[in-house]
Amino acid sequence: MATPRRSKRSAVTLRAHNDRICLVITPDDFNRRGLHHLPGHLDIVVTEVAQGRLRAEFEIKPFHMAPNGYLHAASIVALADTCAGYGCIAILPQGATGFTTIELKSNHLGTAREGVIECVATILHAGGTTQVWDAVVTKRGSDKPIALFRCTQMILYPKPAAAI
Repeated sequence: MATPRRSKRSAVTLRAHNDRICLVITPDDFNRRGLHHLPGHLDIVVTEVAQGRLRAEFEIKPFHMAPNGYLHAASIVALADTCAGYGCIAILPQGATGFTTIELKSNHLGTAREGVIECVATILHAGGTTQVWDAVVTKRGSDKPIALFRCTQMILYPKPAAAI
């Protein structure tokens, strides 16, 4: 497993944005969070967290490959879904406890056999009940997309207390 790269900031803080209190979560925070989960097992490294945007990457290794010798589609989807999911966490509305993915779609336009695969996810819709994210996956050094990805997430809130 790769050691996550250090970011410039590592403290989780709060800030106001569009009448919401937003967590300021750094790449290091996400890299630690995913270390013993699927993103860590796939050596996904978050490199940028910004308002409504998240960037991550992985260096292609044998476990990212399909038996046919090309990058496995699931590796690409995992990278894009991680970017969209972490981006969602970074801008959850006040009072929300998390999210769950309710739809995702990917179009695979190319592949790679070596190098670094990068993904940039950007917010399209940041509502109180849903968020929609687009992600573009490329090989480092190329602006040609390997995959285009869209993800819709349902925002989760605590259950209201039962009436007595």
